[in-house]
Amino acid sequence: MAGDQDAPRDRDATRLARASLAADDPTGWFERLYAAAETGDAIVPWDREAPHPLLLQWVEEHGVDGTGRRAVVVGAGPGHDAELLAGLGFATVAFDVSETAVRAARARFPDSRVDYVVADLLDPPAAWHEAFDLVVEIMTVQALPDPPRAAAIAQVSGLVAPGGALLAVAAARADGAPAGDGPPWPLARREIEAFAAGGLEPVAIEVVRHSQSPADWWRAELHRPG
Repeated sequence: MAGDQDAPRDRDATRLARASLAADDPTGWFERLYAAAETGDAIVPWDREAPHPLLLQWVEEHGVDGTGRRAVVVGAGPGHDAELLAGLGFATVAFDVSETAVRAARARFPDSRVDYVVADLLDPPAAWHEAFDLVVEIMTVQALPDPPRAAAIAQVSGLVAPGGALLAVAAARADGAPAGDGPPWPLARREIEAFAAGGLEPVAIEVVRHSQSPADWWRAELHRPG
């Protein structure tokens, strides 16, 4: 969860998200935010012009090589995480529910090998079921109320191929602590553990910090047996 120093960056997203949620449209605010950012009328608070530090740290620590493997980035937004994976050799799909976000990512990386597509996590293409050797989900699930958060978690898990891995990153909250008004809604341990659905097995579920936030974060790695 963003620290107090990020509050000005979060204002546009918070305003648009709450209006969308009041209209019973939990995902529509993403498009409105990216469209407003395109005209200079809003800031996308998670666009830091670089891959997420906890993803970057993870791939460096594990010496990840994506040669001959497929990856997908959930809620890819600005595209920096997807570009990192493509640079590691993965055939990478990056999707977002926002058409404007996808268009902006393509424009930002015109020579990219990433396949940027518009898709809804709550209703992904059937061909993506258990299709990816690496699934990266960073801060997307925590931006959804529950419902449909539990359904989104299950859909993320369903993307992991046999022998594949899921890396999930989200703001953390202690069990029993209030989730707050959101979005985002920091996840409790039981919600991170819920990614272990449909046969996925936890490898590491850890609370970590990084240089861009004073808050606690979950970083969870899960595998599907081959």
